[in-house]
Amino acid sequence: MEHAHDPSTAADDAPALPRLRPGGSRDRILDAAYELFLQRGIRDVGIAELISRAGVAKATFYAHFTSKDELVLAYLERCHQDMTVEAIIAETGRRTENPTGRLMAIFDVLDGWFREDDFQACAFISTMLEMGPAHPLGITSIEYLAQVRAFIRALAVEAGLEQPDVLARSCHILTKGSIISAVEGDREAAVVAKRMAASLIRDHGGDPIAAD
Repeated sequence: MEHAHDPSTAADDAPALPRLRPGGSRDRILDAAYELFLQRGIRDVGIAELISRAGVAKATFYAHFTSKDELVLAYLERCHQDMTVEAIIAETGRRTENPTGRLMAIFDVLDGWFREDDFQACAFISTMLEMGPAHPLGITSIEYLAQVRAFIRALAVEAGLEQPDVLARSCHILTKGSIISAVEGDREAAVVAKRMAASLIRDHGGDPIAAD
């Protein structure tokens, strides 16, 4: 069942996206990276600051991560699990089993995320823009983003929509664009994007209203 937009319940509808977690020295390093990279980006944060924030020895850091790039890859993997791709897939499935409804629910999930007090930009978009699409970290970020497009395409195929590749590309553009707009301060970005997605679904032979 597709949920109508209700700002008063958006935070309650949002998936529980874990932030920091207890653990050993590796987890403390990842916690520090998670906090600092999200706030300031990759290049601005040095290894010495990460070591200090994590409260570990330099030797301990290098026992877990041979380079800063290796740490960034682990950080992106955590973001993949906690913040975006896997969280979106799981939450849309919790809301409805209807594939068209799940397509629409993607934007409800984003809406809840955008309205969080500590909302920050998608780590994959930020890393790709900062490092560039040809850098190994940029390439990895693009690969994670592509998983969202693949998920959208799979739902379009399951729903029997026409030209699922085209629809997936179009809806993926809407998701990424709404994230950037939300970072700019437009907390209604996902609501607008959802209306545009409904039009796309109709253009591809579907009925977003029937999925309610």
